[in-house]
Amino acid sequence: MTARPVDTDQLALDAARCLGTPQGERLLGHLRRITVERRLAPDCPEAELRHLEGQRHLLAHIEALMQRGRDGTQLARIAED
Repeated sequence: MTARPVDTDQLALDAARCLGTPQGERLLGHLRRITVERRLAPDCPEAELRHLEGQRHLLAHIEALMQRGRDGTQLARIAED
């Protein structure tokens, strides 16, 4: 199966629309608390640390995509369509 190309501009707008609501902000806040604000013990297994870092990376990607959808002046043309 081949991957279909993704329209990242449209995806950024979609992320901003979906997650820019009060409900979306509440969801992102929860995800931040359980990932970015979570602290592991110094003796935690490496696998647990890697797993948490993967979660943090995914959240950072989602937040960056959402911000790009909010701020993107180049994206204004897509919103008009």
